[in-house]
Amino acid sequence: MSSASVTIADRMPEAASGLDDVVVAETVLSEVDGAAGRLVIRGRPLDALAGRASAEAVAALLLDGFFPDLPDDLPAALGAARAEVFAELAAADAGIRRLPPVEALRALSARLADGDDLATALRLIAAPAVLTPGLVRLARGLEPVAPDPALGQAADVLRMLHGTMPDAAQAAALDRYLVTVADHGLNASTFAARVVASTRAGLTSAWLAALGALKGPLHGGAPGPVLDMLDAVGMPERAEAWLSGALDRGERLMGFGHRIYRVRDPRADALKAGVAALAAAGRVDAGRLRLAEAVEAAALALLARRKPGRPLETNVEFYTALLLEALGFPRETFTCVFALGRGPGWLAHAREQVATGRLLRPQSRYVGPRPREAA
Repeated sequence: MSSASVTIADRMPEAASGLDDVVVAETVLSEVDGAAGRLVIRGRPLDALAGRASAEAVAALLLDGFFPDLPDDLPAALGAARAEVFAELAAADAGIRRLPPVEALRALSARLADGDDLATALRLIAAPAVLTPGLVRLARGLEPVAPDPALGQAADVLRMLHGTMPDAAQAAALDRYLVTVADHGLNASTFAARVVASTRAGLTSAWLAALGALKGPLHGGAPGPVLDMLDAVGMPERAEAWLSGALDRGERLMGFGHRIYRVRDPRADALKAGVAALAAAGRVDAGRLRLAEAVEAAALALLARRKPGRPLETNVEFYTALLLEALGFPRETFTCVFALGRGPGWLAHAREQVATGRLLRPQSRYVGPRPREAA
């Protein structure tokens, strides 16, 4: 090849499809070890946090060091932020109410002022906590329930959703979920938040970008279809035949397999424990749980036989669907609840990017037509 024919693309490294194995940031926030099936959040393994720490405590853990005025009493500060965000429900006109919940959440959250300060961060953490139950009630022809700043985030969300105080088991189950999904390395939505934050656009802009990424069916839009699958199976004795037919049709079994984990997703076990606690308290339909257990067992056996070279274990989506359904969230709101849990992680990553990173500007490899050289 002559020097004249060497292009810029020829001098560039090979493109990494999906950015697999490309390290674009160093972080103190979380480590995902896919080979060992381990998730560490700021030095704490997930099993030391899920079911033991509150969502507010984990939010404080993630945000620590990124806001000099982070209060010691974060639950009270978040309670005040929920009360402030509640006013945004007044803007939920007929057009917004017709939107899918995650798009309505995005529209109302976009009204929040942008900034890089703690007050902005608290409003963004509070937004899905208040707007999600408010939007559900408006869709049902009910008045939204105002937040109670004295309650913890999980208990208040359930109270605003149902109009009654949840019991301890219900509040603990939602708290466990919010902790379990609080951060998870450089996933698509978190990366989107860091890209926008790197431009110094502000926390609201970064949070909205992350929410846009989260709603995709390959990311946070996946738990709802787990319930669609259970509905289609119908009875435990039909599980193997239905799942086998789905695989024959080339369909994906929702709730199984993960891009990173080569073994069982540790978040699945954390949420399975939450579902078990709800079942022990009589808050899970026994027939539904038997169906889910039959589907999980049949799916794992089928996948092991049909795809022996691929690690396709239960992932976070399977037990997310069961837990959120048992707590009374409509399946179309599951992505909104995911955003509630992941919000502190998004904001911590956004602040970390601003503090330690540069403007994110990767290269692309041009593979289109070349201009013709002059004769």
